[in-house]
Amino acid sequence: MLSAITALGFVRNESARHLRAGRSRTIGLVVLDIANPFFTDVARGVEEAANAQGLSVVLCNSDGQPAREAAHLEVLTEQRVRGVVLAPTAELSPQIETLRQRGVPVVLLDRRAPGPDQCAVAVDDVLGGRLAADHLLERGHRRIAFIGGPGGLPQLQERYRGVVAAVREGTGSDDALTVVTPETLTVAGGREAAARLLGLPAGLRPTAAVCANDLLAMGVLQEMVRHRVRVPDDLAIVGYDDIDYAAAAAVPLTSVRKPRQELGRRAAELLLDEAAAEGHQHDQPVFEPTLVVRESSMVRRLRPTVAS
Repeated sequence: MLSAITALGFVRNESARHLRAGRSRTIGLVVLDIANPFFTDVARGVEEAANAQGLSVVLCNSDGQPAREAAHLEVLTEQRVRGVVLAPTAELSPQIETLRQRGVPVVLLDRRAPGPDQCAVAVDDVLGGRLAADHLLERGHRRIAFIGGPGGLPQLQERYRGVVAAVREGTGSDDALTVVTPETLTVAGGREAAARLLGLPAGLRPTAAVCANDLLAMGVLQEMVRHRVRVPDDLAIVGYDDIDYAAAAAVPLTSVRKPRQELGRRAAELLLDEAAAEGHQHDQPVFEPTLVVRESSMVRRLRPTVAS
């Protein structure tokens, strides 16, 4: 028998063996935008946790589109993955509950859970928004822009809430904040937002900008440099996520740091625990962001004085 197996070049199919047992040795990871280095780092954390238990990761990209997300979730279910780590689109899909009813655990990534009966890993983005805005206020800025993105993502809404609260407390006025909403959360979206800022009358133009992610911040920086606007002298910029490119930008970017790999690692650990343990207890850790100050916001502006 062994000689026949050798002669035929037989290779054991581990995948088929585990499928017959009702499970595979893979987990799914669905992200919003694989082109964003934030999710690349998250994926590394997920993979580290999975590999530690001899498992592999199937990576899917939804591009923020609910229909694509739903299609990926369906395929992953058909492949009998042990579970799914999901960075969801704006609205939580009812398909998530369908998967869980089929015995496929789903852990939400970079999103708070809607209730206590599901694992989720998130960051305190309200605090992150406050950190960014408070830093600029402490540097003397009194006209600040918030550059967001397409509506609906709770993470962006929370960052905006943090910025609004800080600016309101720091200036006593809602008029001190200018909101710009480009079409995408990309470098191109940042360039679009910067062009809008440059189109404002000089007296109304913000002197600082909080960007909802680092890709937007890089786009703003590119456009400002192209128009010979000095960063940070004429416009201070703060990004969000602190991807590796932030420190390598033409003007190194101040950014709100999220623990990217740790987010992915913790989400995968919770997923694998839920998949393996009948006595699993749901957990919803929320990480605190930190501010990393670099050259893009280092200049301190003189506050206007009241004439006597």
